Amino acid sequence: MTQTPNSSAPPENTPAQGAPTMPSVPPQSPDNTSHAPTSATPAAPTTPPAEPRRTAFAEGFDQLRTAATTEPGRLRIIGAFLALLVVAFGSIAAWQMTERAAAADDVLNRSQPLTSDAADIYRSLADANTAAASGYLAGLQEKPAMREGYERDIRTAAAKLVTAAANSESGSTSAKTIAELSRLLPEYKGLVETARANNRQGYPVGGAYLRAANEMMQQRMLPAAQKLHQTENERLRDDYADAKSFPWAAAGLGVLALAALVWAQRRNYRRTNRVLNHGLVTATAAATVVLLWLAVGQVVARAGLNDSYDHGVRSLNVLHEARIASLTARSDENLTLVRRGADTKTLADDTVVDAYEWGYDKEIDDLAKALTRAADLADDSAGKKPVQDANGFMKIWKDRHDLARDDNDSGNYQAARDRVIGAAKEPTSVCFDNVDKALATALTHEQNEFRQAAGDGRDSLTGLPTGAAVLAILGAAGAVLGVGRRLSEYR
Repeated sequence: MTQTPNSSAPPENTPAQGAPTMPSVPPQSPDNTSHAPTSATPAAPTTPPAEPRRTAFAEGFDQLRTAATTEPGRLRIIGAFLALLVVAFGSIAAWQMTERAAAADDVLNRSQPLTSDAADIYRSLADANTAAASGYLAGLQEKPAMREGYERDIRTAAAKLVTAAANSESGSTSAKTIAELSRLLPEYKGLVETARANNRQGYPVGGAYLRAANEMMQQRMLPAAQKLHQTENERLRDDYADAKSFPWAAAGLGVLALAALVWAQRRNYRRTNRVLNHGLVTATAAATVVLLWLAVGQVVARAGLNDSYDHGVRSLNVLHEARIASLTARSDENLTLVRRGADTKTLADDTVVDAYEWGYDKEIDDLAKALTRAADLADDSAGKKPVQDANGFMKIWKDRHDLARDDNDSGNYQAARDRVIGAAKEPTSVCFDNVDKALATALTHEQNEFRQAAGDGRDSLTGLPTGAAVLAILGAAGAVLGVGRRLSEYR
């Protein structure tokens, strides 16, 4: 009997039930290379590049730009800008007006007094030289008053040199000139004393010592004193320029602050239809007061300082020139008799003249010109009268000097000497004293005129720096409060 296969029998190549299952072999690649699994290392994640760090300025600018997109933000920016502008205006105004007030005070209390001291040094030295020559001419007949006048001039010159040294900058031109004069003054005094001692004993060598003293004075000491006066005059002009210069930076900021405040109030009106904002009005008023005070104060100060220069300093300088010319003329007049023609001078036309007689003529002409200018500069009768008196005394002096010259040229030395030093009825010494006293009166008057005008100019700036600072703070506070009131409407 034929058996048919069981349809339920397992198919061929099928593992029997319960037999272990063999793992399937992966298919081989055509090149019989097996691909074994590999343990792959995970790749490191790539970090994106960091953004560059922004500066605080850039971040602040972005914040401002963001804030400016809203009305409250814009108001805050406007308030801060207005406050900063008003404070800057007040600060610059206070700083510039402090400098100008200090310069005006220097004109009144430092520069001009030092210029006068320098002129007094010159005058005292020239007067001492004149008194020394007069005392030598008088010889044993020298009066105590004449000697005391010489000593007083030496003391005055020494005291003024000490004052000038205390107020000069170390190492400056003025300090060096003062040191030179302080060194020469004792040497000059020693030469005069030697001349005086020899003259009293009848030794002709005394004239040589007096000549040496005069040359030291004329060629070294008086030029140094003149240089000191010029240096102090330059410093005085610099202080005048500093005090009178207009504060353009402060004025410009003030105009800008006012324009910004007006713009802010107009903007506020257009957005709220309110005419006034009390805070902004206060800020505008404060800025306006500072600007007007600054302008008016500077204009008044400039006018006072100009007046003090035109009718004070210029007159003082001319009067100092006149007094110096008078003193030099008197010294040359005395030395003409002391030297008795021993010193000559050759003029441009080859004419030989007595050096001191020629010097007297030159100085007396300079005195006449200076008196004419001083009379033109005097602005009132109190200033003109002493100048006119000095001019009258000078003319009498010239007439009497001509008489003394005629006596000396004719060989009458004793008569010429009496006409010069005081033994005659109307000596030239009296004329010189009258000229000097009249010039001293004129100098005192012009000095008072200067102090009055310069003081008025300085006083017009008093309180301005402090007032500008206080009003600027008030204006800044008003601007902040005014803008703050608008901001409160958004809360």
